[in-house]
Amino acid sequence: MNADEIAAGRARWQARYDAARKRDADFTTLSGMPVDPVYGPPEGVPYPGFERIGWPGEYPYTRGLYPTGYRGRTWTIRQFAGFGNAQQTNERYKMILGAGGGGLSVAFDMPTLMGRDSDDPQALGEVGHCGVAIDTAADMEALFDGIDLAGVTTSMTISGPAVPVFCMYLVAAERQGADLSTLDGTLQTDIFKEYIAQKEWLFDPEPHLRLIGDLMEYCAREIPRYKPLSVSGYHIREAGSTAAQELAYTLADGFGYVELGLSRGLDVNVFAPGLSFFFDSHVDFFEEIAKFRAARRIWARWLRDVYGATSEKALWLRFHTQTAGVSLTAQQPVNNVVRTAVEALAAVLGGTNSLHTNALDETLALPTDESAEIALRTQQVLMEETGVTNVADPLGGSWYVEALTDKIEAEAEEIFARIRQLGGEGPHQIGPMTSGILRGIEDGWFTGHIAESAFVYQQALEKGDKRIVGVNCHTGTVAKDLEILRISHEVELEQRRVLAERKAGRDEAAVKAAIERMVAVGRTDGNMIPAMLDAVRAEATLGEICDALRAEWGVYREPARF
Repeated sequence: MNADEIAAGRARWQARYDAARKRDADFTTLSGMPVDPVYGPPEGVPYPGFERIGWPGEYPYTRGLYPTGYRGRTWTIRQFAGFGNAQQTNERYKMILGAGGGGLSVAFDMPTLMGRDSDDPQALGEVGHCGVAIDTAADMEALFDGIDLAGVTTSMTISGPAVPVFCMYLVAAERQGADLSTLDGTLQTDIFKEYIAQKEWLFDPEPHLRLIGDLMEYCAREIPRYKPLSVSGYHIREAGSTAAQELAYTLADGFGYVELGLSRGLDVNVFAPGLSFFFDSHVDFFEEIAKFRAARRIWARWLRDVYGATSEKALWLRFHTQTAGVSLTAQQPVNNVVRTAVEALAAVLGGTNSLHTNALDETLALPTDESAEIALRTQQVLMEETGVTNVADPLGGSWYVEALTDKIEAEAEEIFARIRQLGGEGPHQIGPMTSGILRGIEDGWFTGHIAESAFVYQQALEKGDKRIVGVNCHTGTVAKDLEILRISHEVELEQRRVLAERKAGRDEAAVKAAIERMVAVGRTDGNMIPAMLDAVRAEATLGEICDALRAEWGVYREPARF
């Protein structure tokens, strides 16, 4: 790019920056030195390839979505939490919000994630242990008691039974008196990554995609600010993928959901802004920054050139980040504070829109109040003390960061091509990327490549080529064992008792009729969300709704592979 083109771009950025709202804050260094809101090539100097870097708030968004960077608005501190029953988790949420958290993120227990009630035999011993137990809309009411759902953005990390859980969230908001059309938040709903990595599915892919398509239609029409899909790379990375695989598989899944929306006749400029992303931030500092920058660039290009989006917001890749749980160690767990801080800083320098920082004891148990506070304060130290909010994309133009961004992008593009090849030459009713994803799931292509990457890394650890402090180097310590949070068995007994009371006190005929209507709608081309909402209002449980759909659609069994 020649010097005149660069100067024109800077002028466009300056005009947008001047017109944008900025925070009332001190944008100087610790020593009081003023800093510019963005930096670029020296005036009058050409920079080959600068169109791939650009300016903040301008296509291809390598340097961020907004001309102001974090000067306009800092990232949302969205701490992930959930344990025990709804009342216990509600107390933790109030602690997080009271300590400066800007949004909530719900962790559900394993029975809820699998669409099972707390009294299901398969739930025995699991209720409330890795997240909060939610059986009915009444649990969701208790979860957010005293928290204004119309005024707080809420993320829910659940995919298999995401749609009925979302209906419970809507009914809880409805019972608070909220105007549902104004709700803002994010539902994970990403079923592709379940087959690829996490394995929390209910049905075959096609019925899940039908429900997701209904949800996209419903939200686009009824709740325009709500994001019905958070396409997740986090679990793919935690399963052992490389950074490039995480990026490519996640964006490919996102392209699949774009194809799903288009197949439903939806306008890409309307539904694409409702897609958000969820990435892992691992401990290799510069690789993670490059990954985030490449993600924005790839998404913008594909949405414009492949899927025909024309509005700016449809080209924006907005993402939440969580620091890497898999990087935490049970050995010398206090070291995890350092790892989490480095990973959080990488996410911030990569331009994350919201962030969760893991607690130091999460490799051992659910976080205690103290460790959860340390995790929250880690973000606040970065935000308030380090100066990282003063300059947009401060590493933009770094030879290393730009080269790494280009390399990760190129690797991702090679993976996209292979996924599309998996789908074959024939047309798919949803789209070519979707066809490749479904074939890759069926053939074990994704899981095989992730397993190979995990094996290569483990070999490097065992040889000592890769090092983890406290694990295979610097293993001496004077640290004592941590006090960890333990979930009492009484939580499960109480949850089952309350559920039994709720079932005994409801109109059983109304519940049965509502579930039958929901299943009947599922046999047509009609949208299932309104009928599912009616079942939830009648106090149908999560397990009853999911069991009715299992009876209708069957249960997915992963093929045996050797």
